[in-house]
Amino acid sequence: MTMTVFASPPLPGAARGEHLGASLRGEIQATLESYLRMFAAYGLDSRLVRDVGLRTLDEAAAWAPGLAEEVTGVAKGAALEPWQAAALNARSEVLAHARMPLPGECSTAVHVPPGGPPRTIQTWDWYDSLADVKLIWQAGAVKTFTEYGVLGKIGVNGAGIGLHFNLLQHEADGQRDGVPVHLVARRILEEATTLDEAEEIARSARVSASVALTVVSRWGARALELSPAGFARVARRTDGMVLHTNHFLDPGLARGERLGAADPDTYARHDSLVRRAPGLRAPGLAERAAALIEHREDGAALCCHPEEGAPPQERWQTLLVIGLGVERGTITFHDGSPCTATGDGWIRV
Repeated sequence: MTMTVFASPPLPGAARGEHLGASLRGEIQATLESYLRMFAAYGLDSRLVRDVGLRTLDEAAAWAPGLAEEVTGVAKGAALEPWQAAALNARSEVLAHARMPLPGECSTAVHVPPGGPPRTIQTWDWYDSLADVKLIWQAGAVKTFTEYGVLGKIGVNGAGIGLHFNLLQHEADGQRDGVPVHLVARRILEEATTLDEAEEIARSARVSASVALTVVSRWGARALELSPAGFARVARRTDGMVLHTNHFLDPGLARGERLGAADPDTYARHDSLVRRAPGLRAPGLAERAAALIEHREDGAALCCHPEEGAPPQERWQTLLVIGLGVERGTITFHDGSPCTATGDGWIRV
């Protein structure tokens, strides 16, 4: 597995996207090809992918014109059609059209101790065939972990706002057009200076796929659940922690839960996070990562590895462990899973 760290020069949105596209053209094109193969494995044909790409680009242009221009800039720099760059940024929206639920992915834990900096950690579980699409991108005051050609995902900004990202699945997904959830994450990182501003941005987004965005600052944290069926702010736990996996915690939105019945591991992982909360509050990121060493055979796949002989669309792996330093605007990551993390196996950007 490899991670690229890339810093863009100070440029406006479209030019910044074009610079990224030109600088990482081969990687972006390869990432697109990997996703096109994945879409095909889920029975999603090229016409649908193109249509979703174009429609989400239109939605983005109405909601955040600068980000739509940046996506188009990526396409120009990477020698792609606009719909192709848009489909990369809308890969969650494309996959929302799959007939079968996707496996659950990603576990997040955030603790904001009184008088101290937030302590955050997340795993990024995704297909093992996409182990080499990982990118840490510094774009102005934003640092984000993302994928080649995608404008944002997990990250921090210069105003002390951090964001974790967990995909959700609702029965209403794919039933209307909407803004790509990855662009919602990027706009929060681009514009928010407070938790209230982050929530206001999230509430303003009309989405066609579902996501949990956990926003954090030195003053607190909150989980925001976005879905075509509605929006919810999840109440913090009584111990002050914010924990999220891949099912809805809001009771109203949970009535349309799509993943849980098909893959109850999301519930098992959340229960495990609750049990492991003392370790997840530890001051050191390596200590918090050690608290995530639990495999499916142990009861919950917090640390995920593909099963031998599984088809490509079922080969799930923890590809990254990441923590956010919101007080200094840093991202610290281990390029691998919790069970492979060692004391010196961390990189801070």
